[in-house]
Order: sequence, then C-alpha cells, then structure tokens
Amino acid sequence: MSVSVARPNRDVAPRSLVFSVVLGLVSSVAAQDQAAPTQEQLNFFETKIRPVLVTHCHECHSSESKIVQGGLRVDSRDGLLQGGDNGPAIVSGQPEQSLLIKALRHDGIEMPPKGKLPASVIRDFETWILMGAADPRVAKGPVGVSAVDLEEGRKHWSFQPVRDPPIPAVHDASWPVDPLDHFVLARLEQAGLRPVADADRYTWLRRVSLDLTGLPPTPGEIETFVRDNSPHACEIVVDRLLRSRAFGERWARHWLDLTGYADMMGTSNSVFAEHAWRYRDYLIEAFQNDKPFDRFVREQIAGDLLPAASPQERAENITATGFLMVGDVEIVEPDKAKLEADHVDTQVIKIGTAFLGMTLGCARCHDHKFDPIALPDYYGIAGMLRSSPATHKIPFGVWSKLNSTELPETPEQKAARQKLEAEHAEKLAAMKGEQIKLETEKKTVDEQLAAVGASLDGQVAPKLGGESRSDSPTEKTSLTKRRDELAEQLKKLAPRIQHAEFFASKVPHAFAMCDGAQPTDMPIYIRGNPYSPGDVVPRGTIRVASWDAFPPIPAGQSGRLQLADWLADRHNPLTPRVTVNRIWQKLFGEGLVRTVDYFGTRGETPSHPELLDHLATRFLQNGWSQKQLIRAIVLSRAYRLSSTNDNAANKVDPDNRLLWRMNRQRLDAEALRDQLLAVSGELKPTNGGPGLVLEEPENCGELRQSGVNPPNYTHRKPRTGEEFVRTIYLPVMRTSTATHDNLRSFFDFVNPAQIAGQRNQTVVPTQSLFVMNNELFRKRAKTLADQLITDSPQVDARLNQLWLRAFSRPITTAERDAALTFLAELEASLDSQDASTRESLHWQELCHSLLASNEFLFRI
Repeated sequence: MSVSVARPNRDVAPRSLVFSVVLGLVSSVAAQDQAAPTQEQLNFFETKIRPVLVTHCHECHSSESKIVQGGLRVDSRDGLLQGGDNGPAIVSGQPEQSLLIKALRHDGIEMPPKGKLPASVIRDFETWILMGAADPRVAKGPVGVSAVDLEEGRKHWSFQPVRDPPIPAVHDASWPVDPLDHFVLARLEQAGLRPVADADRYTWLRRVSLDLTGLPPTPGEIETFVRDNSPHACEIVVDRLLRSRAFGERWARHWLDLTGYADMMGTSNSVFAEHAWRYRDYLIEAFQNDKPFDRFVREQIAGDLLPAASPQERAENITATGFLMVGDVEIVEPDKAKLEADHVDTQVIKIGTAFLGMTLGCARCHDHKFDPIALPDYYGIAGMLRSSPATHKIPFGVWSKLNSTELPETPEQKAARQKLEAEHAEKLAAMKGEQIKLETEKKTVDEQLAAVGASLDGQVAPKLGGESRSDSPTEKTSLTKRRDELAEQLKKLAPRIQHAEFFASKVPHAFAMCDGAQPTDMPIYIRGNPYSPGDVVPRGTIRVASWDAFPPIPAGQSGRLQLADWLADRHNPLTPRVTVNRIWQKLFGEGLVRTVDYFGTRGETPSHPELLDHLATRFLQNGWSQKQLIRAIVLSRAYRLSSTNDNAANKVDPDNRLLWRMNRQRLDAEALRDQLLAVSGELKPTNGGPGLVLEEPENCGELRQSGVNPPNYTHRKPRTGEEFVRTIYLPVMRTSTATHDNLRSFFDFVNPAQIAGQRNQTVVPTQSLFVMNNELFRKRAKTLADQLITDSPQVDARLNQLWLRAFSRPITTAERDAALTFLAELEASLDSQDASTRESLHWQELCHSLLASNEFLFRI
C-alpha cells in the first residue's frame, strides 16, 4: 500500500516511502568515513587512546624521542598514517589491516616491548580505528616549555563576559511575538530572506508535546486545543506540559546523556550499580520542579557539602553528586593508582563538557593543543576531585567499590522501610526453611537410592528405620526421578535466596561524593602517568574563564564547594551560554552553537551571537529557571514556523542556520518507543525505582557473587510490566543483548561509556527493516487495531481515530480513499480466513503502516 497525502511535506507511505528515503541516503552514510570526526569520536580518542600512546609509546616514537625508533611517530595522526620502516601503522576503518593492532596483539611484532597491554585496551584501539581513527593532533617539532597566553585566550568569544544586547529593530514589526524573534528576523532581513509560514495548529501541538514531554497529544487534548480560539490557547497547552511529570522524565533523559549513566559499573565487567537509579529519579524530580540551574549545578558538584533544611533536602543533595559517580568506572582494576587517575579524569571531562563546553581532558598530559587551558588548570580541578575519593579498595580483591552514602529518612520513610524489612525477613526465612526441607528430603532420598542400588547389586542392603525393604528397578527409577526433581528445585532456590539477601530492604544509600580525610593539592602527572609526579599545583579552575582569583580553600576541605560556586556564578561566561544553547538545540534540532559540547577555539561560532547572549541574560535574570526559558522559546514565532521548504531561502542558506524554517528531527529512541506505547494505549505511569530486575532471578536476571569477587549481574529480559513503562525507566546496560536495547542501538542511543550533549541522527536501511519487522512495532500495531475495532464500529470513525492517534491530525480525503483501497485489497488477499480474523489482520497491517511511516518517526 502507498498512502498518498494531500498537504505538502507530509509523507505517510510507510514501507515504500521509508525505503525510498533511507536507500537514497546509503551513499551519504557510506561516505561518513570521509567526514570530520564527531565530538564523541574525539572524546573517545582523548580518553581511551591518547593516554595509552603517551604512556607506552611516546618515549620511543614521538618528537620527544632522542631517536625515533623504526622511523615511526605516533604523536600525530599523520605520523600513524604515514607509518615507519614497515609501512603505515594504521589503516582508517580497518583494524585488521593495521600494523598497530598486530603490534599490540604481539602478532609478529611486540609493542610495547615491556609487555602486552590489557585486552580491553586493545579493543579500544580496534574500535578507534574502526570508527575512522579520529585524532586532532598535528605533527610538530621537539616539545619545549609551553605557556598559555591567557590575555590572548580571553579574546575568544566564549570567554568574554555575557552581555545583554539591545533588541534589534526589524522592518516587519508585526512578525515577532517575543524579543528573541527580533534577533532571528533581523538576521533574515539582513540576508534578504523571509521566514516561511507558520505551522498549522495540529503540527505545532504535536511538535511542542513531543519536545516537552516526549509523548504525542491525545485525541482529547487535540480536540480541546483546536476548539480553543482564545489568544492564550498555546500558553495553556505549554503550561500544562511543563507541569507534567512527563516533562521531568523527558528532560532528565537529556541530562543523563551527559553523565554516562548506566545500571552497571564499567564496560569491561557486569558489576551491578545498585544505587544508580536514585540519581536518575533525582533528575526527574529536579526538572519537573524546575530546580534553579545554579542550585542544580552546586548540588551536582558539592551537594553533600550544602546545608539542608530537612532530611528530604539532605537526601536530594547527597544523591545529586551521583553526577560525578555514575559514569563508566572500571572498578575491576588491580592498579589502584591508575583507577584513581582515570576516574578523576572522567570526572574532570564530565564537568568540562556538561557545564563549560570545554574538552578539559585534553590537558591531562599536556597543555591543551588548541585552547588556552594549561596543565595547572586541569590538575587544579583534578586536585579537588582527588581529595574526594570515589572508590575504596576491597581487601584481598582486585576490585574496588564505588562509595555510597546513607541517606537520611523522615520518620514516615523509616517506618515504611522497617515494615518492608519485616516482610522481607519473613519471606527470606520461608525460603531458607524450604531449602532446609528440600535438602533433608534429598539426603533421605540419596540414602534410599544407595540402599536400593546395593540390594539390586546383590549386596546386603541396610535397613532404614528398622523396616524391611522391597527393592526393585521400578523403585530405583522412582527415587532417581525424585532426587533429580529435588536437585533442580534446590538449584533454582539457591540464587533466589542469594538475590533476596543481596537486595534485602535496608537503609537507603546513594552513590555519592564526600571529602576525603586529608584533602590536598595534586601534582601534575607527567604524560598523565600517576607514577611520574611532577610539580604540585594549587587547586583551582580554568583561569581563562575566571573573572577573579579563585577563593582560598579552607583547611580540611576538598574545594568542590568553591568549584561549584565558580561554575554557578552569574559572572561565569560559559555555564549560562552552554546551558541555553543546549536547550535551544533540543527544541530546534541544532544549537545556536552547533558544537554544543565544545565552545573552544576549534568549535563553531554562534550563528546568532547576540541572541545567545540575550537568552543567557534572560536565563540569569529569571533565576536560572529552565522552564521559563523553555516556555518563552516554544511560544516564540521562530518555534512556530513550518518545516516546509522555500527554494529561494534554501539557495542562500541550505543549512537553515538563519532559522527561516523549523528543522525536522527524527525522534530519538526513547521518544519513538514511548510514542508507540502512548498511541497503542499501553503506556503505564511509574514513579521510578530500581531499573534492573530485583525478583525472579532465574527468569529475568541472575546475580552471582562468590568470595572476594564483585557482584556480577546477568540481565535476560524485562520484568513483568516493564514492557509498558517509559524508556527512561528501563535498565541501561553497558554491554547488553536485551530486546529493548535493540531499539536504542538502532536509533542512536548514546553509548553509556561516553557522554554527548547531542545525539547523532542517522537514517539507514536497518532502521526501516527494524520498524517493519520488530515485535515492538507489530505488537503495538495489533493492540491499536484491536482497540479501534472494539471502540469504533464504523470504518470512517476508526480511520479518524487512527490518524489522530498516530499523526495527531485529521485524515485527509485522499488518505481516506487510499486507506479504504488498501483494506479492500487485503480483503481480497485473505479470503481464506474467517471474517473477524480478516478484519483484525487488515487493520493491524494498516496500523503498522502508519507506525512505520516517516510522519510517525519524525517530528516536523
């Protein structure tokens, strides 16, 4: 079936159209190897590759070497591509053809010569080369003493103070409805362009609903809005969406992309992160309640050091520092100095990316190559985090444990917990009693079986209980069967008991920061190596973005509180700009600064610098309220524009940097799955809680712990009911084959080992195959079809409801005719089925066609 559509830029033909789009893009996808590296790829290099090269290779293969061994230099991408005496060291995209990989594997060539590196490091190099070997380094001569020119560095736009620019005058004074519209229209008029027409009411309502909550409007909400002709109709909708819990769920997920959040500790192990979910739930509440962003920042960095007026506030403050704890922590690491240095590096990178839009990790081994950030800046921040140790060593083990803090409880919470503890203890005692009973019976059966066997073999069989015996092969078979049954029951019961003991109700804890016993300044690690300490540098922050000297840190404190105050200070030129740019990107598809995670000298400059500062100023003046800023943006004229094309404007500004239309956006994985459940009527509300399966381990997941080894968790499938909750509540596995992760992997979910403020938006053939064949879509289509048949006996009424639920708009005449033709064609092809079955199959196929269409998959 091909569903034709009357109005421009609406394409509902599901299968043929989706394929025509994605197959037409295959050539561009294949050409991505030639494109500039993404920020995620560069971050991977900086965190996983560069430190290894510096530590293990630079001594013999860099400009620092007295003699470059084998003619190979590894301190630049060109050096690796050019190679040495044996040829190129790497072949971009082809790890198996790269000599560097063979050397690391000790396959004919053995590098480093002192010993083979861990398998996880080799896998990182394989992944890096497969991704295109992103590497920003350029060849240079011998390294001398470098010095960052702070005064010159402060000339860069992002390090200059935020200013409140005057509202520009425009020729068409009737077009703007918000001050921000003046900045947009002024740029368009300068370029001789006009914005396109506004989107229709149905399009705007679906757009704002998906952007603010990740869910489409219901047919009832559509009808209410369309019938409301008051001048405040849009404001009423926006205020309703901003009040909803769904807003907190949607925008908390955006922030989680910047944290490396998962329900497991590290990528190379399966250690269960039992408290991680508390940070996720904290975020949902923070965004729903519009926690002022300056307060939010302070809690993320130093919440444990802030005063609190109640146990609940104290618990929130502690949990908030999970920002620095929930990333990819390789706790199974025998080298504790390396573990500490790497985890601190992860925290520094996270702070730099999330709040400052800077790649601070580049200054771990050397002064930043491009930005005015020096080694003392990096180690000034690192010293505060090193003074707040995040892990502690387990005696006699090769693993460390992530620190957690007991959370305060209200009397009501404590009473509820104690009640759960009593109920849990009763269940655990019953299971252990059952275990003893089964073990006793099995022991008896074993004795009986031994006696029967001896009797049948002609030996003297002992009398059990003083009774005579009548032994036969039939009895032996029966006893053997019973013994096997008991063994199987015990096998299933043992992990349930271990699981119950591990997850017994207890005083709540959260992964959280706390100051160490002896906070102190930190030495520079030469080449990032913790075993090569250099000069000690005072704790502080990046000087190029500072407006005054960093305040003195009181004795016995880490300095995190002072760092948090610096980040959240209204004089900070980076934090407000980076934050409002992230919000703009989520609503328009691209940031005013398109490199949303990088405001450095190699990043893009703002398309509308005055507008960026205008938004940052409003953000500060309105008490760092994200909701107020979001409200203003989505009620603006710029946000109201249609996504239709204009040939004249497209020739002048093909990338839409001047905002003459709205950008189309493919839904991310979470919005796509949540929309499916909402449209099919299956979405279930939840208040959060642990993401991993905590019951029925033999069916859903398994927890194993023995001796000094860490608790290892294997996830098999979602627990009962989890299929219908919002995607943010599903477990995030760092390495997983869970079915719900298939959708996330196909639709560009951020690798939880990385952080990224903006996700890729790929359009590839495998996505079309997924939406056409995966059970997630087929089940939702069947449920939707059955509901339509039950609720609407008339075909026309069903079609109206289907289009409203799937596309948030009425069906057109052309679409109605095409749908009826499609149903008739299916009727003719399925004449062997009974009438009710045929009807269900017809509507299921039609529903699936709409759910697989571009209009459903895209927000326009």
